[in-house]
Amino acid sequence: MYSEEYDVIVVGGGHAGCEAAAAAANLGSRTLLVTMNLQTIGQMSCNPAMGGVAKGQIVREIDALGGMSGIITDKTMIQFRMLNRSKGPAMWSPRAQSDRMRFAEEWRLTLERIPILDFYQDMVTGLIVDKNRVLGVRTSLGSEIKSKSVVLTNGTFLNGLIHIGEKQFGGGRAGERAAKGITEELVSLGFEAGRMKTGTPPRVDGRSLDYSKMEEQPGDEMPEKFSFSWETRPLEKQRSCHITYTSAEVHDVLRKGFDRSPMFNGQIQSTGPRYCPSIEDKINRFADKDRHQIFVEPEGWNTVEVYVNGFSTSLPDEIQSKALRMVPGFENVKIFRPGYAIEYDYFPPTQLKYTLETKLVEGLYFAGQINGTTGYEEAACQGLMAGINAHNKVHGRSEFVLEREEAYIGVLIDDLITKGTEEPYRMFTSRAEFRILLRQDNADVRLTPRAYELGLAKEDQIKRLEQKVNKVTELEKWLSHESVEPEILNPLLEAKSTSPLKQKVKLNTVLARPQIELVDLMEYQPLANYILDQGLGREEWEQVEIKEKYQGYIEKERENAKKLTRLEDLSIPEDFDYTKLKSLSYEAREKLSKVRPVTIKQAKRISGVSPSDISVLLVYMGR
Repeated sequence: MYSEEYDVIVVGGGHAGCEAAAAAANLGSRTLLVTMNLQTIGQMSCNPAMGGVAKGQIVREIDALGGMSGIITDKTMIQFRMLNRSKGPAMWSPRAQSDRMRFAEEWRLTLERIPILDFYQDMVTGLIVDKNRVLGVRTSLGSEIKSKSVVLTNGTFLNGLIHIGEKQFGGGRAGERAAKGITEELVSLGFEAGRMKTGTPPRVDGRSLDYSKMEEQPGDEMPEKFSFSWETRPLEKQRSCHITYTSAEVHDVLRKGFDRSPMFNGQIQSTGPRYCPSIEDKINRFADKDRHQIFVEPEGWNTVEVYVNGFSTSLPDEIQSKALRMVPGFENVKIFRPGYAIEYDYFPPTQLKYTLETKLVEGLYFAGQINGTTGYEEAACQGLMAGINAHNKVHGRSEFVLEREEAYIGVLIDDLITKGTEEPYRMFTSRAEFRILLRQDNADVRLTPRAYELGLAKEDQIKRLEQKVNKVTELEKWLSHESVEPEILNPLLEAKSTSPLKQKVKLNTVLARPQIELVDLMEYQPLANYILDQGLGREEWEQVEIKEKYQGYIEKERENAKKLTRLEDLSIPEDFDYTKLKSLSYEAREKLSKVRPVTIKQAKRISGVSPSDISVLLVYMGR
């Protein structure tokens, strides 16, 4: 059926697979996307949302590199919020609530518009390998399809096993079968495999909920968007989410089912995500907490289906139902489908190169949960990088690798390749040494020139970026040259509880004050006129404001990173008591006490030990 050879075959149509297929095909590789069900391409298997803390930065980076996740999210979101606005800009993280059905539809239509991307519905059961080089794939229908490279993005489907109480059955997610054959073949080729676990909460009928008993959580008054392109626009109307809470009574009901929980009765042996625990795990680990927050999230513009975020569980369905009915607003809840846990195979990512190509088999790439990560965003960025590198290898081009100081994507891949992971890896801002440099607002400045060199960013994108950078530079110059009299700004400064001026000063020195924002200074008419005349928008304002306020911190961060590199060989005493360092994260204390690293360099390579933990360690050691 497939007589000619493809440049790239992508196995799996989830977030990693979609980005990999789009990247390879958009760069010019003849690409085939093979997936078990063409109707579930781009499916949001868990929560109907994109972005969040550090994850939002990744989506922006994907967009800046020419990936599609940001545009797809913008076109299908029903709510937008910028998280952590009360903190510094390094922590600002965009998050969107998505229309689940429209998100998948938009991905499918986007991929279908790429002329040299083909599709095939079948299960890949094996690889064609000769002399440690991949030559194609085999499918359950007996097809052999030749290819110069293969990208595996199997998600939770590799020997997937679903648990609901004592019941267990094979499946990659609810209603879909597991993928068989690939794990066994990879192990026979010399790969090390492991098992991981993740879970998902019940979906319920929104018509059966009483929202008057919950707190409303609306979107931002001035919503933004993910993509830097002109192709999308911010939302003009939004759907609210809601917040409610569990209680001690809810916890008592759940505890009564613990003896039937696969998490506690030994049925599940694999490791689950530390930072996205099930409700039974929360009750067990945080026994002192009388309640836990539940986010009630609509699944789309028109559907009545609701996602119960924070209630991930694998308890028996009757226990789930009884406990949910005790949550305020859920007294008469009707469950569409119960929550469940799923175990699946993964391959420790230390077996990969920085390009995500495997060390054992040339031309074979892994991306997404097969590498031990969790989350749509982490999977999507790996898919993008694997797709780019598969294309580059096939066409004799140089490898494309991002460093830790360039992008969160670089941090993620470096962590995976050098540290590996013993539990589902999730990105956090604390994992990056260069948080102030790697902000969500400047992802295009950092990465779009790289995308343009690759051929993923088009001429109009680079021109738009150049215009933005020029506008920012000119506004910075204007602020540094424009002087203002005390009597003009003192009323504003006093209203903002900051010291009045005693003499004429440059506007940029006023903007550097933490209490003052650029929008406050619009009361100064020359500034308002300049911004209006130059057509400056929020994007440009934020760039200038952040640079003026945080330039000192940025330079300090660079200097600290250099110091850290110099101190990597510093020895750690053999009997060092990590439990005494309360400034270390709980996870770092746990991992350092277990591994007992002998140098700072070794400590840095431990999964779960963040750059801030290393800084604490160095301070305590007097360095």
